[in-house]
Amino acid sequence: MRKFFLLLATLLATPWGQAASWILPPADIDIFGQLQVIPASRDETLLDIARRYSIGQDEMLWANPLIDRWLPPDGADVVIPSRYIIPQAERNGLVINLPEMRLYYFPKPEKGKKPTVITYPISIGRMDWRTPLGKTTVVRKQKDPPWIPPQSIKMEAIAAGNPPLPDYVPPGPNNPLGRHALYLGTAGYLIHGTDKPYGIGMRVTHGCLRMYPEDIESLFDRVPVGTPVQLINQPIKLGWLADSLFIELHPPLEEDEEQYADYMQKVREEIDRFLEKSNNDKKANSARKNIVLDEQMLELAVFQKSGYPVMISK
Repeated sequence: MRKFFLLLATLLATPWGQAASWILPPADIDIFGQLQVIPASRDETLLDIARRYSIGQDEMLWANPLIDRWLPPDGADVVIPSRYIIPQAERNGLVINLPEMRLYYFPKPEKGKKPTVITYPISIGRMDWRTPLGKTTVVRKQKDPPWIPPQSIKMEAIAAGNPPLPDYVPPGPNNPLGRHALYLGTAGYLIHGTDKPYGIGMRVTHGCLRMYPEDIESLFDRVPVGTPVQLINQPIKLGWLADSLFIELHPPLEEDEEQYADYMQKVREEIDRFLEKSNNDKKANSARKNIVLDEQMLELAVFQKSGYPVMISK
């Protein structure tokens, strides 16, 4: 059995407001990171704490449903949901899981160094401005990008009774793209910063992917042009840690809610698919093939949808 420190990985950097870089676990392990619990302070909202730990607004609220986002009780235990199941996708380039509102970056390993994974919270497109799924690439990068509002967004502003948008917004503090932008091969879609950082981790954009200013600055310097990008839809994630099965649950996207009306049924279908795939793996051991679910923990996980990994095997 692999040692626990390899499964949790090693924290390489924890500067304020920036995501951590972790040693990427082996291919047969799906979990990295570490949950933290910190005391709340009357001087900070939950959103302040979220930004300090590079957590999105919604995922902070999912992990702390009983704590007031604006006035957390002084000294209350605040869960920092900084442990993750790696999405079921190729561990290469950028992987963006829309329901989770989180981006994973798997940089190309440097010679002589272990591969790493870095993760950041993002905002995604509203239901009427959906962020497209599929594969694309980073086609160019620009620092201090100008913003040229599309006609569709101009019309929306007018319809809402807001002042007309200009044809051109120069770089600066009022530019909604922030100071860094990664342009994707899907025309019109970017990964960029923002002038409204407290909206990160919510479904609020016109289809683009927003990040905290400090996070996009970090990612901008790391990601080369040509990096592959996978945009996926996985509200239900499953993964192994040693021979234990974990589940990480998020609310589905609004347009998919009808499919998830019986959320427990969808969870069981995903578990069956995941275990069938694992059992077909020639390297799978007997402990994984004979896994027994802890029904009580599974029901609790579905009820809470906490957004962080929960063990559901006995």
